[in-house]
Amino acid sequence: PVIRFETPAGRQAQVDFARFRFPWGIRYALLVVLGYSRVLWCRFYPRQDMTTLIDGLEDAFRSFGGVPQELLFDQMKAVITRDLRLEGGALVRNAEFLRFARHWGFTPRACRPYRAQTKGKVERPVRYLRGNFVYGRTFLHDVDLDEQCQRWLERVANVRLHGTTHERPRDRFDRAERFLLQPLSARFSDDLKTLTV
Repeated sequence: PVIRFETPAGRQAQVDFARFRFPWGIRYALLVVLGYSRVLWCRFYPRQDMTTLIDGLEDAFRSFGGVPQELLFDQMKAVITRDLRLEGGALVRNAEFLRFARHWGFTPRACRPYRAQTKGKVERPVRYLRGNFVYGRTFLHDVDLDEQCQRWLERVANVRLHGTTHERPRDRFDRAERFLLQPLSARFSDDLKTLTV
């Protein structure tokens, strides 16, 4: 049997990219899901790189109105340069991303290789985005894709009855998680947005 780990409010968000092909090119959806409420943030980008990750996370923090204590990533190159844990070694994190994490006050964590169950809260939303938002819809261009995605997040994804919590993510967020996120910094890290890997 699967033993489900419930994340305390404000503790963690899980982050992942998903690749999509549209008539005008490949786009990468960056998804950030709050572990307690399951509120989902998503935006599509033409690249999957450090600049995209920083821009997206800052936008997600603005949207949430705060920052979780930790962010859980897969083996994302912008975050993890090498993972030697399976050989008894250590996790080597990207120094530039660590600087970004310190600025915002969160701890970056990485899933162990081949242990997808440790980040199921974002793996399922990737399938949900694919099946409930992208599949069967027509998009004209990036602006249309972004506008439809924002509407879908507000009107569908974050107000549906969640299968695990049996609550609407937005209600759960407003009741218990919004106030437990770390407050946003006084300044956004414009200097960090110029970083590239």
